[in-house]
Amino acid sequence: MKSSAINADTAVAAIFGDPVGHSKSPAMHNAAYAALGMNRTYAAFRVTSENLAAALRAIHPLGIIGVNLTVPHKEVAARLIKDLSGEARMLGAVNCVVNRRGALRGDNTDARGLDRDLRDLGCELRGRLAIVIGAGGGAASSVLACFRLGANRVVIANRTPARAVALARRFSAKGAVRAAGEPRGLDALMDSKLLADARLIVNATSMGLTTGRFARVDYSSTPGDCLFYDLIYSREPTPFLKPALAAGRRAVDGAGMLVNQGELAFRLFNRVAPPAGVMRAALFNELGRTQS
Repeated sequence: MKSSAINADTAVAAIFGDPVGHSKSPAMHNAAYAALGMNRTYAAFRVTSENLAAALRAIHPLGIIGVNLTVPHKEVAARLIKDLSGEARMLGAVNCVVNRRGALRGDNTDARGLDRDLRDLGCELRGRLAIVIGAGGGAASSVLACFRLGANRVVIANRTPARAVALARRFSAKGAVRAAGEPRGLDALMDSKLLADARLIVNATSMGLTTGRFARVDYSSTPGDCLFYDLIYSREPTPFLKPALAAGRRAVDGAGMLVNQGELAFRLFNRVAPPAGVMRAALFNELGRTQS
């Protein structure tokens, strides 16, 4: 059965966000449903911050099997949902809500998705420095992934240093990693001495998504093996990645992370694994890119 054959028996999964029109998650999940012949579909719903609580309460009455959450809902949802996985609780953010007979469970697959993508890219962080730009839910997942990959230092650079401090304290308090992140302002991105030791720099903010501009970064001070990774994915290199490429550095966007966390969410929603490579092929087709 094709995923487009929607009827009264079709089970629905979805993504809530604002904005959400740019999301490629429906293409990925629906490709997997079609490949498996499942009578299920995945839709995108624009849910404003004011309506998030009501939308979450509607999941069970509407029979929605699971929901992914994107900006700006991940951190708020962690405060609204009582039953959280250990990872969602530690990160203070939810990107995946599973409906089990009316009981909602919040999980977070972002750190696992990034961890897997960085490993696939051959990014070796053991004993190295990583810099994470941002202090929200995506940044928390990035910090956790970096420590899991063996980084001995993770600098958290944020426009509002107090938020970077709060994120670093959260990891220290949870005791989930052997070291806390080091909070800094965005001035860290122009600190040539710091950047000279960086093996990985992750953008976990929305900078460049709508403005087309990014904060100043001293790309030339980074070592030749420094990887620049943007959680944002797009058809063309992002404003964060373009200068990195011009400086001869390796630059990768978050498409691989999106596929990985999407495959994890698919398993949670449907209790079956998606066919290998199907969700990735669907995403790269939507982006008009060849698979890498």
